[in-house]
Amino acid sequence: MKAKAKYGQALRLASTTQLTREQWLAIRKLGIGSSDAAVAVGLSPYKCPLSLWLEKTGRKEPEDISHKEAVLWGIELEPVLAQVYAKRTGYKVRQVNAVLQHPEHPFMLANLDREVVGHPDGPGILEIKTASYHSAPQWEEGVPVAYQCQVLHQLAVTGHAWAEVAVLIGGQDFRIYRIERDEEKIQDLTEREAQFWQMVQQDQQPEPDGSSDAANALSWLFPRDDGQTVDLSDSPEFNQLFGELLRLRQQKEAVEQQESQLKQRLQATLGEATAGLFADGKITWKRSKDRLAPDLDKLGQDHPDLLTRYVKPVPGVRRFTIQPLRQTP
Repeated sequence: MKAKAKYGQALRLASTTQLTREQWLAIRKLGIGSSDAAVAVGLSPYKCPLSLWLEKTGRKEPEDISHKEAVLWGIELEPVLAQVYAKRTGYKVRQVNAVLQHPEHPFMLANLDREVVGHPDGPGILEIKTASYHSAPQWEEGVPVAYQCQVLHQLAVTGHAWAEVAVLIGGQDFRIYRIERDEEKIQDLTEREAQFWQMVQQDQQPEPDGSSDAANALSWLFPRDDGQTVDLSDSPEFNQLFGELLRLRQQKEAVEQQESQLKQRLQATLGEATAGLFADGKITWKRSKDRLAPDLDKLGQDHPDLLTRYVKPVPGVRRFTIQPLRQTP
């Protein structure tokens, strides 16, 4: 790794022109990159802070997504969309080819898609995205929050005053969104990222956030049980948590029962009709198509040896159950 050199406000931590995947992963463990920003502060819809913490502490290797179609197409289209942006705006763009580091908060790292030069407002950041047709609604009110965090993080690291996000939606809808530097938002983001990074340095596990990704992270972190029982009956904190869980479960069961009753009343009203129209919407009650399913019982009776050849062990998973001692009023 070369000595750090100045890049505007930022420091050049490393060149990215010839980095191997292993070297790139090693650099990412040194801090929070712009694509990590929303995850670290709990604003990513796809990944939770606990999963990121597992990666940054070296417990778990990041998922290799380089083979996924969306990622492959994003890489292929990035230079094309950069050229389209330059043609439509009239401003030049250039590659930076470096991992940048905040001079005062060294855990804040950034790798820019492009930098915009020759603009009257000074140099800016160009973040390039590709989005599917189905994700178009997420862009109707501007840049999604997770990507706003990514760009604000880049503005914090570089010191630039502005950025633009160029996105191609559905392969044919090209849009450009402007994001101005906001010191208040940047300060808030920096403080929250610093709190997360402190957890990494102190090896302090973040609280799970209730997402499916957090559930997967906990299952990965604790895949087996040891048969022991932890007595928390004298803990006010965890007794309160358990009580809240019981009350929420009862509320959920009551709501689900009400939902089922309303649905059944509407089904009874429909009878053999396929759909029903209302002032606020529509319901349908359709029969799915018949399909063929393998009869494993008969296959096992007629060809037991064949069935044995095509089975594989499935590892068990930990099931979380709730057993109240009495009904909570």
